[in-house]
Amino acid sequence: MTLILLPPSEGKTGRSRGRAVDFGTLSFPELNPVREQVLETLAKVSASADAHDVLEVGASLRDEVERNTRWRAEPSVPVSELYSGVLYDALSYSTLSAGTKRRAANRLLVISAAWGALRPADRVPPYRLSMGTTLPGHGPLASVWRDPLNAALAGVDGVIVDCRSSTYVAAWRPSGDQADKWVSVNVVRERDGVRSVVSHNAKHTRGLVARYLLESGKDPGTPKSLHKLISERWNAELDRASTGWTLTVVEHD
Repeated sequence: MTLILLPPSEGKTGRSRGRAVDFGTLSFPELNPVREQVLETLAKVSASADAHDVLEVGASLRDEVERNTRWRAEPSVPVSELYSGVLYDALSYSTLSAGTKRRAANRLLVISAAWGALRPADRVPPYRLSMGTTLPGHGPLASVWRDPLNAALAGVDGVIVDCRSSTYVAAWRPSGDQADKWVSVNVVRERDGVRSVVSHNAKHTRGLVARYLLESGKDPGTPKSLHKLISERWNAELDRASTGWTLTVVEHD
């Protein structure tokens, strides 16, 4: 089965009321011990005088940092509604058909600095934490999550469509047989024969790619069949990388 990996977004949508997180209902329960350790440390850091320096955020995010201290009591939100931003606007989960949402339930996976890995139906509170953060007593979060995610995702055997940024790739990089079906989605803009990397628009395009794959109802069995499907809508190129594959979507001005 095709797995679509998404990064979280900095923007998150909270709720004023609702039940708190229930670890027993979350996907990948084997990650719960690490989740709780990371979140407990995050709460302590967020209550400290140097919280903004450790989390590498500005003073304007004071309320979001303070909210980290209440993660056990904060109303939880379905992951399908939690994240906002360019990629998630393009994915537009709420407008997917019922059948497409059923496919998304098993095929979408968000790699999170606080929660490790989440599926759309999982309910968690909003948080402020990046995978690039180094938490006191834990070290770089990408290193904290690497072994637990390797174990939790060891059974993935389909094509892995990776729409994450490099910061989140560092937390779980498919290896061995999985690398043969790992396809990173890259986006470039071409103007007068010259290509340049795009960032903001790349997020938008990755969100559209994820939506297109879900709506197609198809399950590409190989990177080449994935390339064929994506090429029905975009100008796309598939290249073998040192580990895995790269699918480059070429946008023209």
